[in-house]
Amino acid sequence: MKSYKNLYEKICSIDNLRFAFKKAKKGKSKRKYVIAFESNLENELQKLKEELENQTYQPRPLKTFTIRDPKTRVVSASDFRDRVVHHSLCNIIEPIFDKTFISDCCANRKRKGTSVALQRFDKFMRKVTRNGRLVKNAINDNEVVGYVLKADIKHYFDTVDHEVMMTIINRKIRDEKVLWLIRRILENHNGRILGKGMPIGNLTSQFFANLYLNELDYYVKHILKAKFYLRYVDDFVILHRSKEKLILYRWLINNFLKSVKLELHPEKSRVMPLRNGINLLGYRIFYHYKLLRKSNIRKAQNKMRQLSSLLEEQKVSADYAVQSLNGWLAYAEVGNTYKMKKRMLKSFEEFNIKF
Repeated sequence: MKSYKNLYEKICSIDNLRFAFKKAKKGKSKRKYVIAFESNLENELQKLKEELENQTYQPRPLKTFTIRDPKTRVVSASDFRDRVVHHSLCNIIEPIFDKTFISDCCANRKRKGTSVALQRFDKFMRKVTRNGRLVKNAINDNEVVGYVLKADIKHYFDTVDHEVMMTIINRKIRDEKVLWLIRRILENHNGRILGKGMPIGNLTSQFFANLYLNELDYYVKHILKAKFYLRYVDDFVILHRSKEKLILYRWLINNFLKSVKLELHPEKSRVMPLRNGINLLGYRIFYHYKLLRKSNIRKAQNKMRQLSSLLEEQKVSADYAVQSLNGWLAYAEVGNTYKMKKRMLKSFEEFNIKF
């Protein structure tokens, strides 16, 4: 296995830090803390460079808050200067590891995402059901053969073990200073258990989440040899014609996860018939159509009402409204949502906005 040394100098370089700043700033250029940092940019970057080179860098305390989107989650935000460091680190080490990830690891990666994951799930359904073969005495054409193991990791971000993470990273990264910086970032999170956990919301957490569960991906694909496996952060699915095979997979996977100090969520890891429809990435998926879940529809409606009000009060521009909603519209495009989108966007007609 190829290993990498002499990476730290690249992480600390002014050019890399400047590029990291641009990435950290994206979509947040009007925030006060970004404006303050940028007003003294070269000095701020030089200070970071010196702290990193001298190994005196210490991340600032995380700011923690709760969001309901729709489920309740505790999010921890890093100080902006620390986000610049996170980008500078990921700029250098992410390409090294990303090429080792399986194709069907779909979260937080370039040219991946929810749309790609949903398209792959569709392809897997067609393969497993042999292009929509129906169960005996089916009452509609969505009652297809086949099953899915839908599972997630119990309290994943709270239970990631720092020593296991460092062992995984150390297989490829042999630069002691890079390992020092990674450990600094990991230990900045005060988890419920010492030596465990990552904050939801950090760029590094998103990358480390994929890296940690790459161990699971390899086990499922190369040891279990499951063909139709897909993972999005800590949620994953395996499709198969045999219910018994998937029950066995669930047991074997739960045993394997003990080796990386994780476990499956007992209530959220079940084997289900495909004909019942599968909840995945905000959709209820049947063979012939996908429906947005009601909680996602309510969230989108609230967002559109807020945007419409801001437009009416002239607090935002039409361009801002289009940019704000385009991501959601692209996501909704994957499902059977034409009429619903048309109804929801009706409130923008008076502003002559076209999406």
